[in-house]
Amino acid sequence: MTAPSRRARLVRRLRSGSRPTGWAAVWGTVAAACFGVLLLTGLLLMLVYEPSVEPVVRRDGYAGLRGVTTSRAYASTVHLSLDVPGGLLVRQAHHWAALLLPAALLLQLATTFFRGTFRRPERRRWVLLVAVLLLVLASGWSGYALPDDSLSGTGLRIVQGTALAIPLVGTWLAQTLSGGEFPGRIVENLYVVHLVAPLLVVVLAALRRPRPWSGPGPTTLGLAFVTAGVVTLMAGTLTIAPVWRYGPSSPGEAYAGSQPDWYTAFLDGALRLVPPGWEVDLAGRTLTLAVLVPLVAVGLFVGLLALWPFVEERLTGDRADHPVADRPRDVPARTAVGAAGVTLYGALWLAGSADVLATELHVSLEGVIRALRVVVLVGPVLAYAVTRTACTTLRTAERERRAHGAESGLVVRSPSGGYSELHAPVPAGSKEL
Repeated sequence: MTAPSRRARLVRRLRSGSRPTGWAAVWGTVAAACFGVLLLTGLLLMLVYEPSVEPVVRRDGYAGLRGVTTSRAYASTVHLSLDVPGGLLVRQAHHWAALLLPAALLLQLATTFFRGTFRRPERRRWVLLVAVLLLVLASGWSGYALPDDSLSGTGLRIVQGTALAIPLVGTWLAQTLSGGEFPGRIVENLYVVHLVAPLLVVVLAALRRPRPWSGPGPTTLGLAFVTAGVVTLMAGTLTIAPVWRYGPSSPGEAYAGSQPDWYTAFLDGALRLVPPGWEVDLAGRTLTLAVLVPLVAVGLFVGLLALWPFVEERLTGDRADHPVADRPRDVPARTAVGAAGVTLYGALWLAGSADVLATELHVSLEGVIRALRVVVLVGPVLAYAVTRTACTTLRTAERERRAHGAESGLVVRSPSGGYSELHAPVPAGSKEL
């Protein structure tokens, strides 16, 4: 497409007030609404929450914690939940929105990937969308630790152990995160992360905003309000993170049966699937492969995801602009790669709750881990093969239908006594399923 024609198309879109449509736009609207709820409730929570590990003895409020020494962070969270009118509603709305936001972004990424709308001229927007997702995950993870309850304390100990296993910089990273010996000032440091990450999301979202853009339309605003209403309804009816039941965090104790928030479960699952005791000695140093291999694998996966538009362009040699989205079946290789990636992510995510699966299914934990190891190694390959075959088969059936016509359901008998079905011509502009 030449520059004048592209400019004319943009001018027509601006004058008509057109906006991006499709599922990617739907999930983007849901994500924006969840982020708006997070910002509003976060500002309200800041009025009461105290990001401090300074010890304090509760003298009033919740009877179960009277006379118990806790951090100011935990005490303020319990006070906010049980003593401040409407505080529990605001806090739970904040938490539910934080759980729904990554889901909406992942669905937006999947829709964009399978439709091929990440290619020129939208490559930059794809990279920014992946960066927004990573910032949202960082913000959610840091917020998970802020109540300073026993559940979040257990998660932070896992993070500290993982950081210490990184060669050369592990000790420095762990001490920087906690501001000294664990737990140190880790709550204060993560509070800064929790504030900065949303600000960066706003900046990246502004850079990613499509041009031209004439503001949200009635449908977009309606979906955003519906999303906010659903989050509020969930906050008022579904209890989540009852920190007063967990108790305060303690460096010497771990919460039994603890589970990470769903959006970081794939990281926990990657650590669980590695065989224990997997270490090597190199140059007088012990490298803990049980931690390094999952970190490297996940890092490569995320890096490939962010750079996929450039990787595909390099592999196919296609450098043209693509203003029209693809059907997944028309690009079997890309669709198969996407299916393999979803399978790998799903297997790692499932491994994050391997102990829950073992308990609910009444099987051994070792058996579940071994089965999931097989799924992680074999599942993506099978998903790639099956998906590519399915796409190729659908394309072949479509070509045959267009060449010979569609089945009409009418069977006729020839003069010789044979039977055949009549085929109706397929309109040139018809859409295949």
